[in-house]
Amino acid sequence: MSVLRAEGLGFGYPRFPVGRAVDLTLQAGEIMCLLGPNGCGKTTLFKTLLGLIPRQAGRVLVDDRDILSLDRRHIARVMAYVPQAHSTVFPYAVGDMVLMGRTAHRGTFSGPTREDRDRATAALAQLGIDDLSERDYTQISGGQRQLVLIARALAQDARLIVMDEPTASLDFGNQILVLNEVRKLASAGLGVVLSTHNPDHAFTYATSVHLLGDGTTQAAGRPIEVLTPGVLSRVYGAPIAVERLPSGYNVCVPTGLSATHET
Repeated sequence: MSVLRAEGLGFGYPRFPVGRAVDLTLQAGEIMCLLGPNGCGKTTLFKTLLGLIPRQAGRVLVDDRDILSLDRRHIARVMAYVPQAHSTVFPYAVGDMVLMGRTAHRGTFSGPTREDRDRATAALAQLGIDDLSERDYTQISGGQRQLVLIARALAQDARLIVMDEPTASLDFGNQILVLNEVRKLASAGLGVVLSTHNPDHAFTYATSVHLLGDGTTQAAGRPIEVLTPGVLSRVYGAPIAVERLPSGYNVCVPTGLSATHET
């Protein structure tokens, strides 16, 4: 059974369509990487898949049920959302921000249980930021805020995690930390769909790729099949080559540039 499926999905805002005719299927244990240039609609697509904004055409299915038939609490138990790092005007403690991920598991007026607090603590520790628990969320760095949002999604214990550019604010070491955690989640049977501006992340971590451009799907499938020099150059409007390293990993490099060598 698929975890998430979009069929002929049109998405956008009133009087402003953004994307059209998008088909995708995310299975349990899969990491799908959503790629595309700025403004192609990745964030809007994610919000439509989550039911946060109404679709303009087609449908979204969660466990083969139309998302419109599901209440918000049920959706929150199935899907967790990691938005791009943001700041809030209210000075929540980091631990409380992560604890918010447990809301879907509680009644409307009930407070957090010991299990909720233990799960939030474990999520912070999993990402190595448990020392930030008492810090003011508005006073930590953008990269640290991104890790907190990911910890909140982990505490939610959903079967699907939607991540909007989760590595955008992170240094190289923390990018590796987050993407390795994504791989562990998929190995544990969760479905993960994430957007990124770095095709190398797709080569290294993704099991499938969905490439958006000009408001619709440009290519979809296995990274090695989709991320070819011709397709990448056309979608991003720049000459791009794909090279295979001795380690076996593929990387994208711009063509027509002279390498700089330092002694």
